[in-house]
Amino acid sequence: MSIPEFILLLISVLISVAGQFSLKMGAIKLGKVHGGNIISLILNMITIPELLLGLTCYGIGAVAYILLLTRVNLSVAAPAVSVGYIFSVFLGYFVLKEPIFLTRVFGLGLIVTGVILVVWKK
Repeated sequence: MSIPEFILLLISVLISVAGQFSLKMGAIKLGKVHGGNIISLILNMITIPELLLGLTCYGIGAVAYILLLTRVNLSVAAPAVSVGYIFSVFLGYFVLKEPIFLTRVFGLGLIVTGVILVVWKK
């Protein structure tokens, strides 16, 4: 993967992670869903800016990913976007104060190793 392709991958991943984070923040505002409030919550989703921002970020991230797919094999691009999991875990830890257990750190290490092996040129 060349430097421009890697930058395009990083843009796609970071925008998508921003979308995930925005959706989480919107979901917190939305509240818990249960059988009695599901219809009203679905209707209220369009009034929560964080949810709309999250969906917009996902759309922009998808466009960047499509542009990446014009340059890189799917067998490289698809596994490489899993680095987004790492950013999501760090956002959860630093911003939302979610715990990171040792097994999760080990799993993240495996993801990083796998991505390096997949994108590495011989």
